[in-house]
Amino acid sequence: MNCVTCQLKELELELTEIRDVLRCILHTIFFHRTLSLVRPKDVDCDFLEITYVQCGLPELEKEVDEKIDLFIAWVEKHPNRRSQVCLSFFDEKHKHPGWFVNKTERIYWEQWFINLHVMSPKRYSKSNSSKGLSNIGENALEETSLRRAALESSINEVLFQIINFANEKKDHIPAIPDRIFNHEIMIPSSSDSVFGWNTDAFRRVLNSGHPYSL
Repeated sequence: MNCVTCQLKELELELTEIRDVLRCILHTIFFHRTLSLVRPKDVDCDFLEITYVQCGLPELEKEVDEKIDLFIAWVEKHPNRRSQVCLSFFDEKHKHPGWFVNKTERIYWEQWFINLHVMSPKRYSKSNSSKGLSNIGENALEETSLRRAALESSINEVLFQIINFANEKKDHIPAIPDRIFNHEIMIPSSSDSVFGWNTDAFRRVLNSGHPYSL
């Protein structure tokens, strides 16, 4: 089985926006790749003017938030770096190498690469005058507003990219009973490359098939 991959457009953001962005993207992917009966709910981002849909599964929401916490901790130790978060879907194949040993092999069939460039907030030089401080504050607010508007526009492009990919690429999805697909959210670790890809995880994917990009 070949593993189909989707490279999402890179997003430039700041540390405080990571939680909103990853929740929005990950839950959108899950919603469009879930076969089980769910109760979808609309969710508003905390810092961005964007609304997305969650599956309404508490255990999935908890898993996503835990992974985001780990990613934020990694970013705090590796500031101003490009990185990837990878959501993989897989099937499990049971092997019987011996009389008393059962081995389970993961067959990856789809991967989503979320590309992020987390930047440190811009610093402004100090001013001794009240007028200077006022101008600095106004400029900072204006720049933040413009930057967030650009980020919101880019996120909407990513959401459309997810929807189009999910609707167009279905032939590779295995026949699985009514449930949420087996999945794995991979984040950078201390031993990863400059882009944050986990080499051990990549090796597992290579061993499971022949990934290619569409």
